[in-house]
Amino acid sequence: MGFNRPSKIQEKALPMMLADPPQDLIAQSQSGTGKTAAFVLAMLSRVKADQTFPQCICLSPTFELALQTGQVVEQMGQFCTNIKVEYAVRGNRLSKGSVLEAQIIIGTPGTMLDWCFKRQLIDLKKISVFVLDEADVMISTQGYADQSVRITRSLPKDCQMLLFSATFEDSVWVFANRLISDANIIKLRKEELTLDNIRQFFDPCENKEQKYRALCNIYGTITIAQAIIFCQTRRIAKWLSQEMAKDGHQVALLSGELDVEQRAAVIQRFRDGKEKVLITTNVCARGIDIEQVSIVINFDLPVDRDGKIDCETYLHRIGRTGRFGKKGLAVNLVEKHSLNLLCEIEKHFNTKIKQLNTDDIDELEKIEY
Repeated sequence: MGFNRPSKIQEKALPMMLADPPQDLIAQSQSGTGKTAAFVLAMLSRVKADQTFPQCICLSPTFELALQTGQVVEQMGQFCTNIKVEYAVRGNRLSKGSVLEAQIIIGTPGTMLDWCFKRQLIDLKKISVFVLDEADVMISTQGYADQSVRITRSLPKDCQMLLFSATFEDSVWVFANRLISDANIIKLRKEELTLDNIRQFFDPCENKEQKYRALCNIYGTITIAQAIIFCQTRRIAKWLSQEMAKDGHQVALLSGELDVEQRAAVIQRFRDGKEKVLITTNVCARGIDIEQVSIVINFDLPVDRDGKIDCETYLHRIGRTGRFGKKGLAVNLVEKHSLNLLCEIEKHFNTKIKQLNTDDIDELEKIEY
């Protein structure tokens, strides 16, 4: 798969995850550091291929992330004979009387709960590895935390529990301790939460039209493999995709109003390079791993319901570029009345975001790498 040496999280986590007897783990890891490959390796190592029933469960907060994790399982597991994966996600309708023969089940909490308790497709007493990915998102998504807890309470005592989270605020700790007691803990020091490999810029703008002009200047000057543009609302995302399409750009639009199959198709087309630009809301801020993304543009800065800056989502958004130690580029198009939000991001991450004049083509050319 092109791994020559382990990343930091792999180096620390793999000996614990592959130890005998199995050890539980609560780990903090930034996106793009190879944690998926690490816990997939742990699942594949525990599976008994000759036993055709569910043995490992991985819970993800979104359909897209579940699918992506499954692709890693399929890629890494291609040399493991007779290991199958099944997706417990909305839209995967199994016929009545189905018997699950896949050893690894990856899915979202609601559907997983349904398969375990209502339809009784999964015998939780036979699960040997339970992975909870993006725990911080699970907590902030209505109902997901309770659904996760309900599943874990039915697992056998010797089931290996692996919990991953990009952030480790108090709420994550409380949740982690509800699920797993006496686990090994890998926690990043504040200085390790770094954005060093992503160069960040901002351009102050008056309105969305001026932002759009800035975007066109960036796109006309910088050589871009693929780009993700984040908008705060579906309405703005739709408007932007229409404007870019009118100007002849090949764009894909991904927002929460699309159904599961449509979302999967949009991501796959973008992954295959059929569209160079993905315009999205926060649906795509977490976990989507597409190596060719060389620039992230925040058409709007991420804010919570109270209008306060959401630093964690900012970290995840710009983390779609600069994956696995590569260089990345992030440009924030900020309305002048929102510049105070940018200052809060700088303060939170102890970083300096440089101002960029997107009307100056020479200046734009200088930031290419």
